[in-house]
Amino acid sequence: VQLQASGGGLVQAGGSLRLSCAASGRAFSGYTMAWFRQTPGKERVFAAAIGRSGGSGSTSYADSVKGRFTISRDNAKKTVYLQMNSLKPEDTAVYYCAADGDYGLGRSSAEYDYWGQGTLVTVSS
Repeated sequence: VQLQASGGGLVQAGGSLRLSCAASGRAFSGYTMAWFRQTPGKERVFAAAIGRSGGSGSTSYADSVKGRFTISRDNAKKTVYLQMNSLKPEDTAVYYCAADGDYGLGRSSAEYDYWGQGTLVTVSS
């Protein structure tokens, strides 16, 4: 599966952005999808994941984004979203979408098989 992330940009603290990740190829609904983020010189860090069905009971969030970010998916459109509200300067990072063919809501980047190219989010104070 190939992934294309979009939606990044510059926003003031307290603002909102919605990231999208469009997938091509077959069987999008067979993948757990996730968003990770990375700042210069740091490792890629888990932000959110969503299971194959996309139900509210099949999501997982890092503590740092819980209550502010919402991950969702539209299997018909082969797209996963990350709605980011109440953004903070520390949310500034390159955001990557990822796909994992296994079950579960993994939080390690090593568990994910496919990656998008990343989209930059900059939050100004």
